[in-house]
Amino acid sequence: MRKYKKLSNPEKFIIKSIPLIFLFGSLFHFLYELSGERGIVGLFSAVNESVWEHLKMIVLPVVLFWCVYYFAKGRKYSIDKNKWFTAALVSLVTALIAMPMIYYFYTQAFGVEILAVDIAILFIVLMFGQLLGLHFYKYSKGVRWQIAVFTMILIIIVLMIFTYYPPKIPLFMDSQSGTYGI
Repeated sequence: MRKYKKLSNPEKFIIKSIPLIFLFGSLFHFLYELSGERGIVGLFSAVNESVWEHLKMIVLPVVLFWCVYYFAKGRKYSIDKNKWFTAALVSLVTALIAMPMIYYFYTQAFGVEILAVDIAILFIVLMFGQLLGLHFYKYSKGVRWQIAVFTMILIIIVLMIFTYYPPKIPLFMDSQSGTYGI
């Protein structure tokens, strides 16, 4: 608990954001089905039950958290842009890599798929991502912010493209219907 008190306000908020990003990310699971206008919404929310589409529950919530906080509080707290956006990229990539790794491990190792475990995985990978992002923010010099932001934009574009043109491999297949993409 003492270490937590030594954190700056931005560092504390990175930790406090974990449940907020989780709730926002969870909304992205249902947004496509609840939306009347599916074309645009499908670019940012899960359109089926594939592991790939579930990665969308991570991307926009994480990117928005880091960007909105920077633009709202960056000047007030003198946040180093390079360190901040490097930490954002680390958080995003960590969660994106951890989700399929953990999902495939537990489903293949134990031969089951349990909704409560799937929900817990989202929380766990977001927590891993945010905590590693916090570590990079505190202890790294960061890369140029333009590189980090460009990479995040590239990740978003790739997710959008594969929504409409998914490769025919298991990562992209809807586990319930056997279909791919929209």
